Amino acid sequence: MGLFLLDYLQHRRDCRLKQQERTTRINSLPSAYHAPITASDRDTLNQPIEALVASVHSGTTNPLSILQTYGKVAVKAHAKTNCLTEVLLSSAEDWLSSSSINLSGPLAGIPVSLKDTIVVGGYDTTVGYSSFVGNKTTADGPMVRLLKDAGAVPYVKTNLPITLLSFESTNDVWGRCTNPHSAGYSPGGSTGGEAALLALGGRIGIGSDVAGSVRAPAHFSGCYSLRCSTGRWPKAGICTSMPGQEGVPSVYSPMARTLGDLAYFTRAVVGMEPWKYDGTVHPLPWREGVEREFERSGRKLRVGVLRTDGVVDPSPACARALGMVEDALRRDGHETVEVNPPDMYEALRLASLLLNADGCNMFETFRRAGEWNDPGAAQMRRLAKLPGPLRYLYYLWVKYMRRDDVWAGLIRHWRTQSAFENWKLVRDREAYRVKWFEWWNAQALDVLLTPPNATPAVPHDGMHDAVSSCGYTFLFNLVDYTAGVLPVTHVDKSLDKLPAGFSLRKLNGVARGAYKHYDAERMHGLPVGVQVVGRRLEEEKVLAVMKRIEEALGDDKYELLDVDALD
Repeated sequence: MGLFLLDYLQHRRDCRLKQQERTTRINSLPSAYHAPITASDRDTLNQPIEALVASVHSGTTNPLSILQTYGKVAVKAHAKTNCLTEVLLSSAEDWLSSSSINLSGPLAGIPVSLKDTIVVGGYDTTVGYSSFVGNKTTADGPMVRLLKDAGAVPYVKTNLPITLLSFESTNDVWGRCTNPHSAGYSPGGSTGGEAALLALGGRIGIGSDVAGSVRAPAHFSGCYSLRCSTGRWPKAGICTSMPGQEGVPSVYSPMARTLGDLAYFTRAVVGMEPWKYDGTVHPLPWREGVEREFERSGRKLRVGVLRTDGVVDPSPACARALGMVEDALRRDGHETVEVNPPDMYEALRLASLLLNADGCNMFETFRRAGEWNDPGAAQMRRLAKLPGPLRYLYYLWVKYMRRDDVWAGLIRHWRTQSAFENWKLVRDREAYRVKWFEWWNAQALDVLLTPPNATPAVPHDGMHDAVSSCGYTFLFNLVDYTAGVLPVTHVDKSLDKLPAGFSLRKLNGVARGAYKHYDAERMHGLPVGVQVVGRRLEEEKVLAVMKRIEEALGDDKYELLDVDALD
């Protein structure tokens, strides 16, 4: 009991330390960072990063002024949403003045925000755990070295959930991050702070994705993201909650406020030959020919439309966004086809067991006594720790009394897997990937169009119920396909109501958890996106098709939050 109390008291001290440190860093910034947004700031914020880079190269723009504008946005966005963790602005000014940043690079002078997991020399990388407080290194990690060599200026790190296994972004160290459109809702997770900042005026950022962690935030908060295939984007120089987890490999990937910036940022990083910074990156240069081919107006696309994952049907708002894009593509002369891919429930079951084959032990080892846990992750751990006979009785009750085969199948083997069992899961994963490979070949698709999630943003602590509702994104981590998310519309309380006679009781356990929180009236105004999926290592194609979609939407294109939302 005494050790528990001491551990808890140290946890509280470390949380207070980090929050006070963040407050001090923000309050001690020069007055330029606390001033109102000016007309000059707006001009900077409205320029694509390609134009800003050109002006830095030509000497017509001082990169310090760009930093101050985006620093000002970050400070105001944080006041609104609690999106920041480490505030790097003072160091960023020093890096610019000391020539630590290569201002001849393809990202010259562009401020880049980073998920808190990314290692920046001189700053902690807490991952939302108080036990990681004080783990700063003197040197930047390889990913940050690449960014500085490209001319980018790391200026803030952003909030995330403890465990990293949530579509929310809350922890004891930094507090709860909120949705920029509605404070009662999550901005997404696990890269939620990043999405909140980008939606409110940030420019480019980097997150990680193991089950949808850059895509769900883009959908929830209204920004753009690209889930790269493994080996396309560097991931060296990070901390994580699940070191050693390779059943469903996590990837680091770009996010941005606009689609044009997302494409330019991705090109720039790949153009920096990231395989020279991280040995896990494939030496695969950017294929401009592929990008141009799919951007070409005469190139008609064959687009598969995935209407449901067979586990949780999309909510009216998400189905409407999918329909808007499908109609726009048809008007533009593209072919859309109904698809029936390999069993997506099997993917959810497989991916869930692979990701948590350790029985939810690793992420728990870093959590201190009394430290708050994400309600979804806590539920997963509770189920994994049930005694075997009790878990089997629960399985039988769900399957035969509730007649819920979906939820029963997910919990049947939800426990620590032996090495032998894990090998069999990897075998099944590889066989499932082959099914998808052969199915896509037979369909001759250019891309697949899907909802990014069954519902828009979840309310705070909603992952307690909706933790397993992630099949639309998780699938493409399992098969390692490139997938991008772009915002399309907003929830409309009149258009997106549930149909008369809708009953939660008739749904399976996963769908019931998701729909428990769907309320078009309360959600009115929340962003709704779509997901564009290509095959492995098809980042060029996916970005090009996302551009074709925005062009096809025309006047119906999503309207970004104005920076006035910061005041």
